[in-house]
Amino acid sequence: MTFACDNNHDSVQSEINGEYVGTFERDGNTSNVTLDFNNGIYSGESEVVKFPAICNGNYSISNNSIQFQNECIWTAEFDWTLILSDEWRYGLSGNTLILSKTNGGKYTLTKQ
Repeated sequence: MTFACDNNHDSVQSEINGEYVGTFERDGNTSNVTLDFNNGIYSGESEVVKFPAICNGNYSISNNSIQFQNECIWTAEFDWTLILSDEWRYGLSGNTLILSKTNGGKYTLTKQ
């Protein structure tokens, strides 16, 4: 697994661009997801409503992490730690992108 360095931020961002499909997993539960990355803008959806909660927004890459800034409004009746936002560690190896968070959330995605 290759991790990005700050000095190649632009090349990593362009390398990540594209459509990804895969799964989200947390606490033994999984859901099929799609995510699109396009020059600092992301969007996506989940097969299971609000697990995870994916909408759209901006992202930036620094070292081996991606900072997501969700631009959607969410209602209060679910666990907001399931929203794709804040900082996620990432690894990119070939066409496989893995995003992970300290709360146990993990995306395993394949570029289409």
